[in-house]
Amino acid sequence: MLNTPIKTLVVAPAWIGDMLMAQPLLQLLNEQQQQVDVVAPSSTLALTERMPQINHATLLPVKHGELNLKQRYQLGKSLRNQYSQAIVLPNTLKSALIPWWAKISKRVGWLGEQRYILLNDYRHLNKAQFPSLIERYAALGVAKGTLPQNLSQPKLTIDTENLRQCLTTLNLNTDRPILGLCPGAEYGPTKRWPAKHYATVAKHFIAEGWQVWLFGTPKESEAADCIQQHTNNACVNLCGKTRLLDAIDLLSLCQLVATNDSGLMHIAAAVGVPLVAIYGSTSPIYTPPASDKATIIQLDFPCSPCFKRQCPLEGNENLRCLTQLTPDAVINALTRYIP
Repeated sequence: MLNTPIKTLVVAPAWIGDMLMAQPLLQLLNEQQQQVDVVAPSSTLALTERMPQINHATLLPVKHGELNLKQRYQLGKSLRNQYSQAIVLPNTLKSALIPWWAKISKRVGWLGEQRYILLNDYRHLNKAQFPSLIERYAALGVAKGTLPQNLSQPKLTIDTENLRQCLTTLNLNTDRPILGLCPGAEYGPTKRWPAKHYATVAKHFIAEGWQVWLFGTPKESEAADCIQQHTNNACVNLCGKTRLLDAIDLLSLCQLVATNDSGLMHIAAAVGVPLVAIYGSTSPIYTPPASDKATIIQLDFPCSPCFKRQCPLEGNENLRCLTQLTPDAVINALTRYIP
């Protein structure tokens, strides 16, 4: 008789990059013969379509940061009698409510916001032991006190039919090499390298015969407009014109990518594109691009990394971790990947 696989429910994070950092955990669970279902908010739900480790994904019908106890209770109740264990990746109290209301017998997560009752296999985080988010997530998939070994890197699948449709709809071509630029970051301005610097990088590669595609949501329109202004509209501006799944497929066509520490950085890494990742207020130790084809650039200031959304310094010192990082440094790092 075949053994029935353990069914595990994973409560997914709301940030795109964090969701990519969770994929090695999902792979680890699969290797343990576990069937993995996911509850994810709308911001990361689409990514589950490109992660073959996931059996089924359910939408968390709650806005980011919203408590909405009624919706969470109803969802938890609908999931009863289905799972042997739940792994809660966000550290908030509200994220642990659904597995508790689902009456899942084993509920695993890092202890945060006094979740003693909601989690019955809670872990005390040793940040020195697990410096990266990938390691912290993966550690929840093994026994308490055990170190996860030989973790895989995030890897997203590509939908070739969707890619073909995107190329047609957006009137794109691949007759010249493509540099992708990702000038945005949802976290805040302390993650955003100046758009003028991105424009300088774009002009260099355009002069070398490359085409430059700008990736991002409508929130990156201002940065994209600045880049276009400084390049005489020589770039292909895709900001706000693609779905998340479209961006995944189109990024896979790029020969090179320059990016802030953002969700798109993690996507570029997960589709195997050589990239240069620009860090300001955050740490590449905690959320690095999980790829063997990634170069990290960060200036070494006493205040870095501060992890703040707004720079606390004033005047000429404001955002110096980004403004003083030169386009030449990024161009040189990108050029090293060109055969």
